Amino acid sequence: MKIIEIKNLHKIYTETAVPVKAVNGIDLSFDQGEFTAIVGPSGSGKTTFLNLIGGLDKPTDGEVIIDGINIGSLSSKQVIDFRLRNIGFVFQAYNLIPVLTAKENVEFIMQLQNQNKKEREERAIEMLKAVGLEERINNRPAKLSGGEQQRVAVARALASKPKFILADEPTANLDSVSTSNLLDIMQELNKKENITFIFSTHDQRVVDKARRIITIDDGKVKSDVKI
Repeated sequence: MKIIEIKNLHKIYTETAVPVKAVNGIDLSFDQGEFTAIVGPSGSGKTTFLNLIGGLDKPTDGEVIIDGINIGSLSSKQVIDFRLRNIGFVFQAYNLIPVLTAKENVEFIMQLQNQNKKEREERAIEMLKAVGLEERINNRPAKLSGGEQQRVAVARALASKPKFILADEPTANLDSVSTSNLLDIMQELNKKENITFIFSTHDQRVVDKARRIITIDDGKVKSDVKI
């Protein structure tokens, strides 16, 4: 089942002396349950492409359709609400709130969704158990390793039960052991719960786990290989 359709997508930045075509006419679709790596050199357009899919940026032209909804047609407020309820994000920087515990960080998205306290707490603990952090739920980020913080970020992304998760260089700041643990967890969640993951990455370890590899260069799709 297709959950994302990308049609003739363009993003041109005009703030510079010479306009930059960061995304230049991409047509793609993604099915439920994919584990996809988007690769390409620095400046190829990978992160811009992910930001357009996630509604963090608006296309210059073209469409991003998620579950039949063209998110480019939504107002800014509607896009924020749509992201909140449909898309999970995992970034290179963990983006955890320093004064909150691991559990409270995971609960935060659900609080924005107006879920009740009991449901939030149960779901947060369930997700932290899923990423192997049941013993660390009351630790604040400063008391967690980089790998543990990124696992909290994954738990937070999953907590709101999104349609898919966008992960932008999620392993860039992690050592090899933390990377391996994180990828194993994501792969397990993908297989067991059919959660869709779309990565932007330079990390060969991520690419090796992917079942679809899309190469982007100069804002265009150069290859699209399913494994």
